[in-house]
Amino acid sequence: MNKTQIIDNTTAFVKETLKGAEGGHDWFHIERVYKNALLIAKEENVDEFIVSLGALLHDIADAKFYNGDETVGPKMARTFLQNQQVDEAAIVHVENIINYISFKSSLSIGEKFTSPELEVVQDADRLDAIGAIGIARCFNYGGFKNRTLYDPEITPNLNMTKAAYKNSTAPTINHFYEKLLLLKDKMNTNSGRRIAADRHLFMEQFLGQFYDEWNGEK
Repeated sequence: MNKTQIIDNTTAFVKETLKGAEGGHDWFHIERVYKNALLIAKEENVDEFIVSLGALLHDIADAKFYNGDETVGPKMARTFLQNQQVDEAAIVHVENIINYISFKSSLSIGEKFTSPELEVVQDADRLDAIGAIGIARCFNYGGFKNRTLYDPEITPNLNMTKAAYKNSTAPTINHFYEKLLLLKDKMNTNSGRRIAADRHLFMEQFLGQFYDEWNGEK
């Protein structure tokens, strides 16, 4: 089976698997990450096939929707890719992308996997967490979890462990300070940094407007 056919099959598999998924982690999120990853990859020395598979499968079974089980996604990806007769080295690489792409992975202590392909997919995923779409996804997930929009009495936790991050029930606005506003400086590639700068500025402007409206000043 050629690589183009495998990508097409992977796309179909992900679309079907994520039918009815929460709006911030649905097929459209995957599609945006996939397109951003291919855009960034043009300026990087990477294996575009691995980037494509990693982007398409990175959220095939997001742990937050599986009681925090981080093994489901890699297992699901492996089974699918084996059925597509993808070679073992590529499967392992995609598994590692799924395992290490998330922001919470950066909060854990210990040995970490890295590769240029992971860096590209990670940047693409992080770009979808900031800017206008990032704001929309943030509040969509907050609503999905029935979280408070904002509570001035609950301050952001800027020194969270991975466990604390996974179990947080803080107001949605806190997530900007605990993750979203930190992503600009965590970008791996020049393309990622360039795009992130504009999206970061938009979030800062949004927060300024939000507080003005909250306080009755506008």
